[in-house]
Amino acid sequence: MSVPVPRPGLMEIEAYVPGKSKAPQGVKLHKLSSNETPLGPSLKAIEAYRAVTDLERYPDGSATALREAIATRYGLDVNRIICGAGSDELLSLLAYGYLGPGDEGIFTEHGFLVYRIAILAAGAKPVVVPEKALHADVDAILAAVTPATKMVFLANPNNPTGTYLPFEEIKRLHVGLPGHVVLVLDAAYCEYVRRNDYSAGVELASTADNVVMTRTFSKIHGLASLRIGWLYAPAAIVDVLNRIRGPFNMNSAAIAAGVAAMEDRGHEDKAVAHNLVWLERMTKAIEALGLKVTPSVANFLLIHFPAEAGKGAAEADAFLTSRGVILRRVTSYGLPDCLRLTIGSEEANAAVIEGLAAFQRSVGAVRAENAAHLRASASGSETLFDAAIGRVLDLLGKALP
Repeated sequence: MSVPVPRPGLMEIEAYVPGKSKAPQGVKLHKLSSNETPLGPSLKAIEAYRAVTDLERYPDGSATALREAIATRYGLDVNRIICGAGSDELLSLLAYGYLGPGDEGIFTEHGFLVYRIAILAAGAKPVVVPEKALHADVDAILAAVTPATKMVFLANPNNPTGTYLPFEEIKRLHVGLPGHVVLVLDAAYCEYVRRNDYSAGVELASTADNVVMTRTFSKIHGLASLRIGWLYAPAAIVDVLNRIRGPFNMNSAAIAAGVAAMEDRGHEDKAVAHNLVWLERMTKAIEALGLKVTPSVANFLLIHFPAEAGKGAAEADAFLTSRGVILRRVTSYGLPDCLRLTIGSEEANAAVIEGLAAFQRSVGAVRAENAAHLRASASGSETLFDAAIGRVLDLLGKALP
């Protein structure tokens, strides 16, 4: 008996598995596995979402109000903006529009998992390029380009490493690519970056014929549940994508909330300020516990654990989960000895440090010389986090004289 057979390559796709979201029964949950903002969405966005009541009406198929809000905010040509159901949909549309059997799509070894899925779903071949010290390597990417290459995906900053490439390197990559290769700059975390040599890619997408920048409302704007993404691209690419995207790929409530979020600069500024403070404090506190942290410019940290049995990422993950602290295993990203930590609220951050300290003590991995560094990570004021540092020092006891 014959049965339906999927297209070649589809069964090579490993379905995307999101971060865990549950704690043991009776234990308070601190979900820090999906890079969600601890500040939540703008109150103005919530009000706009709730104000949409004409649910019997189809949404504006062009998301005109949202595109205009984005264009006004960033000084862009509204006709070169496309909105979609998260940047995931837009990445897939790009692959469907420009990749097919016999073509190749390039991404780096620790790049976003959706790139591989989109390339295979389009019938093309994924080409994985090595990174250098957890940074994308422009020379390695260019060396991997063949006549079959049609697209390069680059997350900048990258998830889950939190590293980035300066704009000069992005321009060098673009110059080295053939004109028919589409360079996709995934800038999902760009709002968090505070480096003078960084650019999200607007300039290249505005002036080049083969560069696309994608963005999302899921991170700093706190609208992950509504699935809102947008891209800026040359007019010819926009024309292609508009021909293949769904005619109503965004709902009215998402459009309204997105407009309000784009206009609420104050809320975004608060999210940036919160992240700047806690990214540094969490990095110092975790390092003081004897763990390596990859320097990050995003809203998350990549924590490295020893590969030795009993002290690794798997054991740390199970230990933290038992305490309600949910981080992200990144084995599927080729980083089996790491956990990714989202910067959370002060309460959640304190729970992470206490949990990691308890784990490190349980495996005998705490070093006494780090006591001063751990104390220095507290500001001295009466806050939840400072109190947690005090409890950690008490917990470690003999390990930290």
